[in-house]
Amino acid sequence: MMTEKTERDVNVEQLWRTLLTKGVYGKERRKRRFFKLFRGNPRCKNCFAPFEGAGSRVARLVYHTRPSNLNPRLCNACEEFARQYRGGAEIELSLLFADVRGSTTLAESMNPTEFSKLINRFYNSATQVMARTDAMIDKIIGDQVAGMYVPGFAGPEHARRAIYAAQEILRVTGHGSPGGPWIELGAGVHTGTAFVGSVGSEEGTMDITVLGDVANTAARLSSSAREGEILISESAYASAGKNPGDLEKRVLELKGKQETVSVYVLTDYS
Repeated sequence: MMTEKTERDVNVEQLWRTLLTKGVYGKERRKRRFFKLFRGNPRCKNCFAPFEGAGSRVARLVYHTRPSNLNPRLCNACEEFARQYRGGAEIELSLLFADVRGSTTLAESMNPTEFSKLINRFYNSATQVMARTDAMIDKIIGDQVAGMYVPGFAGPEHARRAIYAAQEILRVTGHGSPGGPWIELGAGVHTGTAFVGSVGSEEGTMDITVLGDVANTAARLSSSAREGEILISESAYASAGKNPGDLEKRVLELKGKQETVSVYVLTDYS
């Protein structure tokens, strides 16, 4: 059932859209000017809050800043924003999902400690790539990681960054190397319009996540990829401005979707 938006709902939605598409809103602009006065590196990519050095002590004291759980290259302003302004906005973004092939078989063939170390190594490798390419790390669940490439943080070339990150994740896990991968992965990249905002209870923690068909499609693409494959939707490839050339094209029937999805298959990690 549709409900009429209140004035506050409209204002909150606009704040979220500004944050997600431009990376800053009113308070963040003022913080930028303040933090530029202090020395210290590394800094938050958006508000320039220093994480180390003398300026970092001032930032922690005045604004309680620390590296974000979403991306250590950002400060925790996004989490604070999500707690203060419950809601979100529909924006265009790119999503990257990567998951382990045959994790059940792997778990059966290893003791729990060995398996945990292997999966943690995968998490660390994948999330470090996502952080370097300016993703907001959305989920780490089981044998899968997901990153959101929103224009406000990843820039207008968010689809290109997501595709590059998928290639880099497979490369750093050994795909394409003479010795083969140390863990077998598949990945999916999709671009479209989705709801991005805060999800959680009034009393509990607030998470920033993406909801809608775009997220479901990206997850399904990752699950459908064979070992060493990156499945890229037509919309993501078009948004990235890439020429598919002689890349293999597949038409997939994805679970839960009535219409087929056309994808390009990328196995080049350079």
